[in-house]
Amino acid sequence: MKGRKEILSGPASGPGKWGDCLREMSTGATEGRKREDTCGNRKRTNGMAGKAERNEAAGERFKGILSKRLQMLANMVTPGNCLADVGCDHGYLSIALVGSGVCPKAIAMDVREGPLAAARLHIKEAGLEGCISARLSDGLAECGPEEADTVVCAGMGGRLMEQILRADMGKARAMRELILQPQSELPHFRAFLREAGFVVIDEDAVCEGGKYYFAMKAVYGQGNAGREVGAEPEEGMQGRNVSGETDAAGLRTGASEAGERSLDDLYGGILLGRNHPVLWQYLQQRERYVSELENSLAASHTRKSARRQQEVRRELEDLRNAMACYGKAEGSP
Repeated sequence: MKGRKEILSGPASGPGKWGDCLREMSTGATEGRKREDTCGNRKRTNGMAGKAERNEAAGERFKGILSKRLQMLANMVTPGNCLADVGCDHGYLSIALVGSGVCPKAIAMDVREGPLAAARLHIKEAGLEGCISARLSDGLAECGPEEADTVVCAGMGGRLMEQILRADMGKARAMRELILQPQSELPHFRAFLREAGFVVIDEDAVCEGGKYYFAMKAVYGQGNAGREVGAEPEEGMQGRNVSGETDAAGLRTGASEAGERSLDDLYGGILLGRNHPVLWQYLQQRERYVSELENSLAASHTRKSARRQQEVRRELEDLRNAMACYGKAEGSP
């Protein structure tokens, strides 16, 4: 996030290092409990400072347990919010956020019993059973009203993520924020969010293991986005049509109007507005691939390839329009 220090940082660790990490955390906690206060007359204010230091030390023990993709999601969560992690897998995100003090409580939910059993084991090893509840749940079904402020939903296709939100739209709209990372069909998913009344207020992207991951933070209703209705749009939130121009109202229109696509829906308006370097890397790589594909189709001279070539040319035009946004913007990569 722009201008914000990462809450959790460090290189990603594989599952094989998880046990070592938990043992280190347990050892550190035990040593902390045994450590005596040498200042018998410490004032209350100093005691509060000591608590802050201990919280910071706890956060240090959780550094490096998340992959780059999960780290990106963790950095988008508002500190102090209670977490509902939909599709929690092995529970790493909930453990890291609660263990480091970012979230006071978390609900780790998964529709599969296998990953949930692993999550329960990891939560127990981290000593966080009192703060993290692991539940077998299809989407948000087992999350009660007002139990969570932040929903994280990641690692699944855009259509499936849409189904999860539609199934419990009342709960989704009641949340303070949604942290979402669809693996596919991002243009459709962004259009769905807009049409369902959500406003994307932040976006981020990482490249890990040769794959690109795009995340967004959404809130329900423009008033919940921290801006009054009619206020000027923030940097990176202006709507762009396929020519790369911005509309006067700063609204995300295009994908739902007459089937026209917008660059915001295709690639993320905030990422484009901020000249995000990972998106730039993706656009360059994709542009090279699609250009080669166009040349290959042009040489085949078949009816099927001609139809496919039209689709490819359209994507190539979108990619180049998006790249032109970087060229026109100050401080472009």
